[in-house]
This record gives sequence, structure tokens and C-alpha cells, in this order.
Amino acid sequence: MANRQLLIDSKKIHVILHRLVNQLIEKHLDFSNTVLIGLQPRGIDLANRIKKILEEDYQIRNIQLGYLDITFFRDDFRRNEKPLAANQTQIDFLVENKRVVFIDDVLFTGRSIRAALTAVQSFGRPSGIELLTLVDRRFSRHLPIQPDYVGCQVDAINSEKVLVMWQEKDGEDAVYLVEK
Repeated sequence: MANRQLLIDSKKIHVILHRLVNQLIEKHLDFSNTVLIGLQPRGIDLANRIKKILEEDYQIRNIQLGYLDITFFRDDFRRNEKPLAANQTQIDFLVENKRVVFIDDVLFTGRSIRAALTAVQSFGRPSGIELLTLVDRRFSRHLPIQPDYVGCQVDAINSEKVLVMWQEKDGEDAVYLVEK
């Protein structure tokens, strides 16, 4: 791969994930009125990890987890020269009057979150929406969106990309800063 710098190794990711889970538990306690929604494509890997830790390490059961595709809700989807390939939305519950936690790996411009806010309305009107992100790319926001739960903050210039790798999919847990 092109020039890349390791920002977070697997040990630090482990610590960060457990801290994020503990923050969720502090705020939501039993999760009976809370749903987790991973944003396609890369937010679902983080969402699956969060759910697994909640269930296995903290014995919290009956966690509702869904996956939301925001491809055609983005305000820039028509600006691509190549056709977009949509992912699949898998939400088999209503969000009506539920507390929704959007989960995404990297918060960059905020446009994905704006699209998710629109897309989730198809499943009801939540009582509230929060955002959990592993990496917050500060100073890159196009919209006034901030995460409620942050794994770490990274200052990167626009010619750099933050790449999150997961053991299950990529063979390692790591976060890299990569030259585009």
C-alpha cells in the first residue's frame, strides 16, 4: 500500500472499544429503549464489535442492531463519475420513540451522518439520535455535526485518508493514515 502511518494499533483499539462501550452503558444502562445502527459500509464492522463486547463482556442481552445504507441519501451521490453500488439496509425493527446510536468508523465531513439522519426516518421517528465514531477527523467538517462518543481524534490534511482495518475483514485491527 502507498505511504501509510500507523495511528492506532490493536492493543489501543481494544482499549478504545471498551471505553466506548462503557460510555454507552453509562448513558443507556439496559438498552431496552436503545437501538444501534451501523452505517454501511465500514460502520457495520465497528457496530458488530460494539455489540459483541456489550453481550460477551458485559452480559447485556437483546441489543437491537441494524445496518443502514445511506448511498442514495447523500447530497453528493450524483457527482460521482462512476456508478455507485448500494449496500443493503438491514433494519428489522422500528425506531419510533427509540434512542438511536449511529455507529461509523470515521467522521470526516459530516455528509454521511446528514444522509443517515434522513434515511432513518423511513423506520420511524426516534426520540433521540447519538453518534459513536472510532475516529473523528477534526477540522474537516462541512456540516455542524459532532460525535457523542469518540474513540480518538485525528488531525489530517485533505490529501490524507484515515483507514480503519478490522481483524475479521482485513486481517488486523489498526488505524492508518494513508496518502491518497
